[in-house]
Amino acid sequence: MKNGIHPEYGPCTIHCACGNVIETRGTRPRLSVDICSACHPFFTGKQKLVDTAGRIDRFQKKYAGKVVSAKKPAPKQKPKPEPNPETAPKPQPGEPPKAQA
Repeated sequence: MKNGIHPEYGPCTIHCACGNVIETRGTRPRLSVDICSACHPFFTGKQKLVDTAGRIDRFQKKYAGKVVSAKKPAPKQKPKPEPNPETAPKPQPGEPPKAQA
């Protein structure tokens, strides 16, 4: 390694917005982050919306009250009644039985 071209590598404190503090090493003495491993949904298993520059609020205001549907729902069909085995026609002697659907 050349001397004089690499930054100092020393102790570093990382401060998260949730209040978590992590001690590590780095080229800066202090770092501030919005999300850390203690509050990130991947590690906690909890869903959390991260609003960047109010984008979620703008989206909700823009589309508030509007109902958007891709297509009309298909009309409901009545389920076909199952055949009653007592009233179904019986095969004649010598005929092979018919396959049921």
